[in-house]
Amino acid sequence: MRIALFATCIVDAMYPSTAIATVKILERLGHEVVFPAGQGCCGQMHVNSGYLEGALPVVRNHVEAFEAEDYDVAVAPSGSCVASVKDQQPMVARRCGQDSLAERAEAVGAKTYELSQLLTDVLGVTDAAEQLGSWFPHRVTYHSSCHGMRLLGLGTRQSDLIASVDGIDYVPLPEADQCCGFGGTFSMKNPDVSGAMLADKVSNISSTGAGLCAGGDASCLLHIGGGMSRLKSGGATVHLADILASTHDDPWTPPAAAAPAAVSTATEGAAR
Repeated sequence: MRIALFATCIVDAMYPSTAIATVKILERLGHEVVFPAGQGCCGQMHVNSGYLEGALPVVRNHVEAFEAEDYDVAVAPSGSCVASVKDQQPMVARRCGQDSLAERAEAVGAKTYELSQLLTDVLGVTDAAEQLGSWFPHRVTYHSSCHGMRLLGLGTRQSDLIASVDGIDYVPLPEADQCCGFGGTFSMKNPDVSGAMLADKVSNISSTGAGLCAGGDASCLLHIGGGMSRLKSGGATVHLADILASTHDDPWTPPAAAAPAAVSTATEGAAR
């Protein structure tokens, strides 16, 4: 299968290793990965702030970039960006009177999947250890992001894949369905409310004894990781793709920004 990678802004700018991990996973399964060169932002920050006309050229760029590439399906390591492609982009085009663009956006959106959705529903991956060779000897909890859970209906796809990884010590997160407080521009426009929500999230993560919090959205992980650092929780974050790509021969290496205490705690927990 020929799979187009939609890297997304935050992954491209802040977590390029997650995009590389996504490619590793798909190539390990025998698929060809292509990268539409004209891709950029999905436009969700414009839309979430109410700037629909400002989002229109962003939507058009995304549609044209993926129409220009020959592929079977597209994938992004981000539930929020996939939700934007599937739901927001056609809405923006239609609201701006661009019905033809809306239909084209719907066609692109219909072929676009979040990573766990593609792996589980299309590629039939249910056991990461057996089918991907995934190995991650750390204690991990998991935050389910709002867009993936509520708009895409991912359910337990991400957590099921994480729990099936060899060597992992997976601990469920209390109140996992609660928002972390990021919400794109919400965290900037309502910092006090966002900060309170984040403090609750970090407290729940700390209560699990896991040194690492996994997730499928880099934006949420960036927000949570920042909260862990400011609140000195000793924890760090890791993307689903980085966990699945980790193997005995090519293990995950903590980024320099990850707190040493978090990695130490995670490894200690896995050894128990």
